[in-house]
Amino acid sequence: MTKRDDMALFGNRFLTVPAPSEAFPAEGMSATDAMRLVDVDLAMEGDPQRNLATFVTTWMEPEAQRLIAENLHRNFIDHAEYPISAEIEQRCVRMLADLFNAPGRTTGCRTQGSSEAIMLGALSLKWKWRERRQAAKLSVDQPNLVFGGDVHVVWEKFCRYFDVEPRIVPLAEGKYTIGPEDVEPHLDENTIGVVAVLGTTFTGHKDDVVGIDKLLRDIRKERDLDIPIHVDGASGAFVWPFLYPDSKWDFRLEQVRSINVSGHKYGLVYPGIGWLVFREESDLAKDLVFEENYLGKTDATFTLNFSTGASMVLAQYYNFVRLGRQGYTYVMKIMQENAHALADNLRSGGRFEVIGSDLEQLPLVAFRLAGQHAYDESDVAWQLAAERGWMVPAYTLPPNAERVKIMRALVKETLSREQIDRLGQDIDDACRTLDEKGATHRTERAQVKRGTGY
Repeated sequence: MTKRDDMALFGNRFLTVPAPSEAFPAEGMSATDAMRLVDVDLAMEGDPQRNLATFVTTWMEPEAQRLIAENLHRNFIDHAEYPISAEIEQRCVRMLADLFNAPGRTTGCRTQGSSEAIMLGALSLKWKWRERRQAAKLSVDQPNLVFGGDVHVVWEKFCRYFDVEPRIVPLAEGKYTIGPEDVEPHLDENTIGVVAVLGTTFTGHKDDVVGIDKLLRDIRKERDLDIPIHVDGASGAFVWPFLYPDSKWDFRLEQVRSINVSGHKYGLVYPGIGWLVFREESDLAKDLVFEENYLGKTDATFTLNFSTGASMVLAQYYNFVRLGRQGYTYVMKIMQENAHALADNLRSGGRFEVIGSDLEQLPLVAFRLAGQHAYDESDVAWQLAAERGWMVPAYTLPPNAERVKIMRALVKETLSREQIDRLGQDIDDACRTLDEKGATHRTERAQVKRGTGY
């Protein structure tokens, strides 16, 4: 029997042949071989259970996974073929509007994560500003958008891509969010809106949305400038309604006109699903809505992407009906309880200062080394990854707080109290190793992923 016959009989061809990587393969292989080839490659990736850097959901219930798998063929945008998927999207929008305390009938859409939702929401801010300026026969040449240094990089992308001046409020050591006093100097007649973050990727806190709302209401009365707020709730808009239901940040505040949220973060759905919800239908600029009929019926479309799978929309609806307010509250409180346990553990060891755990915060722990050491947070991150495989990012904060370096551990629903205790011990052990050997080499640091975007 030839080697080719052996491969055909027993498989495993990919064990002795390099995986295709440059040229398009001349021949195919069996379905089992192809599956195993990809599986072997993926086995070299990180363990999601130990990745405390990512905000993105890495586990769903078996029933949800089955629902996703059975509906991967559905093209969400094809409303003629899949009208129920379209209706389920609008059910989710209406439920989110209710969760965010919208005053009445509104509109919104699913998106490919919060990045698309932010682009669409910010475009509507720009278009609505332009409508107001044109109605008053004023120039529309110099739009600007005000936000803090605590925003996700997508806000700077929007400004660059769509020709809007970014007016970025700098942070400071000990001040990692923004409020009305920071925003006011940057406002003028060309300001299309103010961005307030609910749950920053850096420390998990929120901007002073209540204070910014009051400032903008006062400006509307005194200067006849109607400047709206967009709340970037990518992480926090699925946390605050359940952990801090009395905290006002949403449509209960008059100037909040639109909110984005990531279903694939604390919405507990696999990537990628995001949502954009407007306060009222009139807050969506009509010029951004297109009509198309080539898929069999006339539909209005308001997205940057067109064809996309319906599975994650269905998975989001599954979570809404599976958990409800009671279930989401339970999950968020469990994560918060474990985050507090980890914070207490790090604090009691004496090596670390925990940042802002007494404030409203995402279920995470932001911390930094206390006192003087021969190593820094990046060294701890590397040593922790090398010794125990934990991914806990270390990073510097945005200007003007770039001198501050911190670590951040996200506490998700898959992280048990036993793992929390083990993580605390592993962090302490990593520090003990560094006490003995000193800081890691720069080449070692380069091997560790760090940052707030994971």
